[in-house]
Amino acid sequence: MRSLRQNRYHSLIHPGRAAVALMVSVLAAAFATAAPATPRPNIILIVADNLGYGDIGCYGSKVNRTPHIDQMAAEGMRFTDYYIAPVCTLSRASIMTGCYAPRVGMNDYPGAVLRPASPEGLHPDEITVAEVLKKRGYATAIIGKWHLGDQPEFLPTRQGFDYWLGIPYSDNMDASKKNFPPLPLMENERVIEAPPDRNLLTTRYTERAIELITKYKDDPFFIYMPQAMPGSTNHGFASKAFRGKSANGLYGDMIEELDWSTGCILDTLKKLNLHERTLVIWTSDNGAWRPLKGGSNAPLSGWLGSTMEGSMRVPCVMWWPGTIPVGKECRELITAMDFLPTFGHLADAEIPDDRIIDGHDIRSLMFGQAGAQSPYEAFYYYYKAQLHAVRSGKWKLHVPLKNKIGIGVRRSCPVMLNDLENDIAETRNLVDQHPDVVKRLMALAEKAREDLGDLGRPGKNQRPIGRVSNPTPRLIDTETH
Repeated sequence: MRSLRQNRYHSLIHPGRAAVALMVSVLAAAFATAAPATPRPNIILIVADNLGYGDIGCYGSKVNRTPHIDQMAAEGMRFTDYYIAPVCTLSRASIMTGCYAPRVGMNDYPGAVLRPASPEGLHPDEITVAEVLKKRGYATAIIGKWHLGDQPEFLPTRQGFDYWLGIPYSDNMDASKKNFPPLPLMENERVIEAPPDRNLLTTRYTERAIELITKYKDDPFFIYMPQAMPGSTNHGFASKAFRGKSANGLYGDMIEELDWSTGCILDTLKKLNLHERTLVIWTSDNGAWRPLKGGSNAPLSGWLGSTMEGSMRVPCVMWWPGTIPVGKECRELITAMDFLPTFGHLADAEIPDDRIIDGHDIRSLMFGQAGAQSPYEAFYYYYKAQLHAVRSGKWKLHVPLKNKIGIGVRRSCPVMLNDLENDIAETRNLVDQHPDVVKRLMALAEKAREDLGDLGRPGKNQRPIGRVSNPTPRLIDTETH
């Protein structure tokens, strides 16, 4: 930024004193609202698993105690309209690539999400956010669930991460299911336990995160922390220190342990004097799962696996002392696809220009720039290959479908138009009152179908999923363990 400013000033011809004063005033005002010039920040992205919009205090929970996350919001910025995909694999594809999941082929596999020994995974030719940052000298690590393919070609260590500790898919994909191996806990590309004690995963992940922050403290680092909890089992897991301590059963225990984990990470940054050069983002990969008792997507409607707001709009808190404004709320639409371009620009890294990236640089929103608006003309709600809805501004149009796919959805759905500013729970259908809006959003939906495809209709600009032959399950090496 400094060199850019110098170039702009040096390009001025020597005008009169009054003109100079006017130019300086105009330029100063422009720079005052621009993204601040900062060194390459450390970045920590914490992503809970299947946690709902109403599950933490700063988003309205009255039963789960989350003082550390709430303090993050008080010291940073809370985003009310942050979107991600409706299930785990699709969400993580968007986080990693900055794209809609259908763009990168992550809709072309059986079932809702990838399973153990699936032949599919994120294509090795895709460029991940970890690869973008690694090229700029960042140390990169993932601590937690990957869920973008468990075959060697698809593991995070082949996709830009220097280090990985975690599980390759959802915690409910274990030996209790027919033909599934014991749940593997992996370090880099080796299974170190099968199964691990899931009650201890939050603690173990937190301890490893602190170790890596301490190890990387002198150089820029990116730590992606997709937590295990609340998870996908219908009972959940928490350590002894938190079990039975919340007012919301085991679900609340898990949420409160995630909050403790967040506090430990923030405390570590402060102790190491890294807090003013570290961006921390806390979010979830999709809304709460209905069978897991205690989860809340309130005041939104719908559950994980649908394309209602409660499935795809989740909490997002950003914290960066001295850079992100204190105690602010942003109501502009942003998405998980924005992480790759935004992190890349923060690191002064090269953003891929040989492919479509659907996300946007949202630094102006993060930094509270006056007048900053959402970069999205439209946001598309896809469940795998099928387009369900489109949002533009305050309007959300559910397109009519006779064979709607998804988890727990009505198979036949008429067209529905909702005003999300005045009806956040999507209860009032305004189709008849606003035919012009319906027409405009229908045109946007058709634009998406041409570009990204729809069920049974390939898009013009889709890229292939990765696929291997003869996949094998991740089994522990009994000779060395």
